[in-house]
Amino acid sequence: MRAWSIGLAFVLLLSGCAGGNRPAEPSVASQVGGGAVRERAKVHTELGLAYLGTGEITVALDEARIALEADSSYAPAYNLLGLTHMQMKEFPRAEEYFDQALRLAPGDPEIGNNMGWFLCQTERVARSFEYFDSAAKNPLNTTPTQPLLNAGVCAGRIKDYKRAEGYLAQVLRLAPNSTNAMYLMALMLYQQDRLAEARLRLNDLHRRMEPTSGSVWLGLRIERKAGDHEAEQQWITQLRRKFPNSSEYKLLAKGQFE
Repeated sequence: MRAWSIGLAFVLLLSGCAGGNRPAEPSVASQVGGGAVRERAKVHTELGLAYLGTGEITVALDEARIALEADSSYAPAYNLLGLTHMQMKEFPRAEEYFDQALRLAPGDPEIGNNMGWFLCQTERVARSFEYFDSAAKNPLNTTPTQPLLNAGVCAGRIKDYKRAEGYLAQVLRLAPNSTNAMYLMALMLYQQDRLAEARLRLNDLHRRMEPTSGSVWLGLRIERKAGDHEAEQQWITQLRRKFPNSSEYKLLAKGQFE
């Protein structure tokens, strides 16, 4: 389980979390120009998502409230509330908001993907695949790899490796250079003790990007499990030299490899 949690952290880092800059405030024209109620709701919802990305939860909630005051039927604003309450670990309220968003916009791929991720986070992984699959197949979804990647992570959490491999293989067919999928595929193979395959996948990843603390840690564990102490030591040296302040280095210091 720890390994898949580390994998998810790696994915979030690769995805490029929002930076520390505060989002730009909507202009007065955007807020009230032409009486565009839906546009006002849209602007404040997008602003709320930006604030949520910087960890400013209270402001994100305020922006969602403003959006719904402008248009109480705007599904993305309920989606924002779902995401915000999920981050606050207020899971019953989060589920209510995701449900409301889907009632207003059934089949919306972004909301469906978020609902799937919510179910995965609340130990209802089997139900999550329904939402991920629907979101990935929706022709309006311009990023179908995201729900497929999330589904792969969730399948790995319950050790359904065959399903996880299938989802990740779909991602790699659609996006052959997806470093997220490459890493998670290597991780899944490691979890199954398919060490030679895991090593090949990790090497392929490192041909496309510089190693991260997560990928170095995976390489270290592959070689440790394989019994190649010389290769393991090389990974240890790299982790110590390049990532001395990482959570992975702290796990190494504690001897926590799984």
